[in-house]
Amino acid sequence: MTGRVIQMAFVAYIAFVAFTLFLVAASACDRKERDSGVSAPRLSFVDRDREVPAFSADSAYHFIERQVSFGPRNPGSEGHRKTRDYLVGTLQSYAGSQAVYVQQFTHTGYSGEMYRMGNIIASFRPGMGDRVMLLAHWDTRPRAEKDPDPLKRSQPIPGADDGGSGVGVLLEFARIFHDHPPPLGVDILLFDGEDYGREGDLDYYFLGSRYWSENPPVPEYRPRFGVLLDMVGAGDAVFPREGFSMQYAPGLVDEVWEIARQMGYDHLFVDEKGSSIADDHWIINRKTGIPTINIIHHKPPRPLQTAINFPEHWHTHADDMDIISTETLQAVGEVLLELVYNRIR
Repeated sequence: MTGRVIQMAFVAYIAFVAFTLFLVAASACDRKERDSGVSAPRLSFVDRDREVPAFSADSAYHFIERQVSFGPRNPGSEGHRKTRDYLVGTLQSYAGSQAVYVQQFTHTGYSGEMYRMGNIIASFRPGMGDRVMLLAHWDTRPRAEKDPDPLKRSQPIPGADDGGSGVGVLLEFARIFHDHPPPLGVDILLFDGEDYGREGDLDYYFLGSRYWSENPPVPEYRPRFGVLLDMVGAGDAVFPREGFSMQYAPGLVDEVWEIARQMGYDHLFVDEKGSSIADDHWIINRKTGIPTINIIHHKPPRPLQTAINFPEHWHTHADDMDIISTETLQAVGEVLLELVYNRIR
């Protein structure tokens, strides 16, 4: 990090700690209301007929393109450092420097190297105790083991879709939240180190969400729910109902997929059972109990199929800007904005 960014991050941390006390108090009051039966169920939805701000897929595309321009964002790389500074600065421009916090941690790699990592958190309407969280991972995979060219399999991927697309959508949300404050508190969490592990080694995946879940920056943080975006930008995208999402938060899945159907996006949000995919939401559900779903590009499994049917560009060097579609970004953005602004009871 540059000296200026470090200084700004420190100031943000001090402010973050200050409003933490408010959130804890609000959370306690909220729990007290739920225990007494005063408040509505946590996962309760209604069409409020509110005006929902417009989502710009072109803006989201630009945010993805900018990330990719820094090169691969695998931990320890120059692209990783530049992207972290860019994300922090961009979120500070929308949420304010005092509402953006970098949760720094370290991880020892396979060869004994020490990586400096950081989860990036931006809070909108931080004084509100009633909150939801929107999630993505911002790192990229350090190896392309699925690439058809064996010579490229040890090289990090561009990560336009896998990492970049979810972050791009959430940066566009941050821009919208700045201009149109949401009706409740929203926390954008960008996790680091999601894709570090070697194939099959789940202990080395989801590093940022593990650290965040075990070391919450805000004690007793209890948002209503979380929505994770992972690979949400490709032109051939399809989003079946992911298995762990249905296990931990079926009501939220039902609401999101019903919104998509009403908007005419059921060709993307297909009403079919998907695979159960270990991802950041899997960690959060298991470690914190916060109901969290995953919108992730994969095809519904065929009968007796065990392997997850990810898109062809997954973990290859084909995961570049050529596969990103503004039509897919627009659909995902519109569905989630409708959820946040108009459907939460």
